[in-house]
Amino acid sequence: MSSILTNNGAMVALQTLKTINSDLSKTQSMISTGKEVASAKDNSSVWAISKVMEADVAGFNAISDSLSLGESTLAVASEAAETVTDLLTDIKAKVVAAQEENVDREKIQTDIDALVGQVKSVVGAAQFNGLNLVEGTEDVNILSSLDRASNGSVAASEITINRQDLSTNIGSYGGGTVDLSANGTVSNSTVSAVANAATITVGHDAASSYTVTVGNKSVTVEAGADADATDGAIAAAINGLGIDGVSATVTGTGQVEMASTLAFEDVEVSVSASGSGSMSVDTNTISRRAETITFTQGTKVNDGDSYRVTFNGSDYDYIAGKGETMEDVARGLKIAIDSAGIETVSTKVTQNDAGEWQLNIDNSGADVTDLALSGEDGGTASGGLFGLENLDVTTDFGAENALGMVETLINNSVDAAAEFGSAQGRIETQSSFISNLTDALTSGIGAMVDADMEEASAKLQALQVQQQLGVQSLSIANQSPQTILSLFG
Repeated sequence: MSSILTNNGAMVALQTLKTINSDLSKTQSMISTGKEVASAKDNSSVWAISKVMEADVAGFNAISDSLSLGESTLAVASEAAETVTDLLTDIKAKVVAAQEENVDREKIQTDIDALVGQVKSVVGAAQFNGLNLVEGTEDVNILSSLDRASNGSVAASEITINRQDLSTNIGSYGGGTVDLSANGTVSNSTVSAVANAATITVGHDAASSYTVTVGNKSVTVEAGADADATDGAIAAAINGLGIDGVSATVTGTGQVEMASTLAFEDVEVSVSASGSGSMSVDTNTISRRAETITFTQGTKVNDGDSYRVTFNGSDYDYIAGKGETMEDVARGLKIAIDSAGIETVSTKVTQNDAGEWQLNIDNSGADVTDLALSGEDGGTASGGLFGLENLDVTTDFGAENALGMVETLINNSVDAAAEFGSAQGRIETQSSFISNLTDALTSGIGAMVDADMEEASAKLQALQVQQQLGVQSLSIANQSPQTILSLFG
């Protein structure tokens, strides 16, 4: 049935043309924007995911900038620590030269003072954008990542850089409420210059021989004509070993006393006799002359823990920094005492068989009295180069002490440089990972929303042809009612 009111063919052609025009519009939008999903109406779920990922990419770009800033800051700190190490090595060379008495120590001291000034200058200048990693003790956090959990929550991750304080600051003693004095034990409150001794008891027999071993040296003596001659021969033989600080004297018939003034070394002694003679010693170990402060193994050291050695009415302080150990405390207290320049007092840090760190304090003059250890929390840490300004090689004693002090300071600066180097490697790895991750995310977003331009180009041409045919089809359909007029002609 033909109708002049309803043209079904035109309606079908029109709807087809509308669909073609709609598809053509979408294809042209894809070509002009380069995106298959340009807005939420194109594909809401894909668009939502892509926008979350785009936000993450923007965050990772900011993180990349943060890592670059941190890497630059670390590069400055690392260069400073390495330069300080080189300068301290130069100072050590000067100190070693000062061990020789036939040198101009005043001129060497002038050179050392100049190098110390240069060290302080390097430490003070080693800042990047106002941040100095070689002064102070507070940690520095560098933004390193965004971690998205499965529930969609996001948390920022950071790389923590420990500051390495290479200043010469003395620090300030704590005034906290925690008593730390129990963390160390003092062997004796009096440090005496008197030698420690072992008594050898000799049972004389004319047909016997007597052997004495001191450390890794041994001597054998044949019995003399009588007990006194035998005792004298034994004492002379011990003295003939030529062991520095060890001497022997006859203190009575059948009694030989072997004394040791060695400050920081125990002397092992053993004796034996052949034949009918006898020989014994009251101790197999002559203890070092120095008194010791033994620090309890495994004790945790916190930032600001303050330790004080007191003797002869004076205090010698060291305030620990973050991440330090009892070894650091012992070495810090050694520097504090050595820096005072007391010519009759010398120190050494050792570790006993139980693994406990010990500060040994020796005295070669009048008795050192009231030796004690105390401690409190809540202080401000001493700098890693604490004591550097007190190096003095103008005297024999000062030159000897300076050698031990500068060795400790070099170790501190080497540790700082190593810490910075490790952190640099970590940041470089993270920076590379963030760059690769950003590329991967960007590629993933593109795979979801970008248009396939080859496909879009082919589709555009097809739709253009369909559009032309659709227009022609609609035109034909619109002409069909004209045929009805022929029925009324």
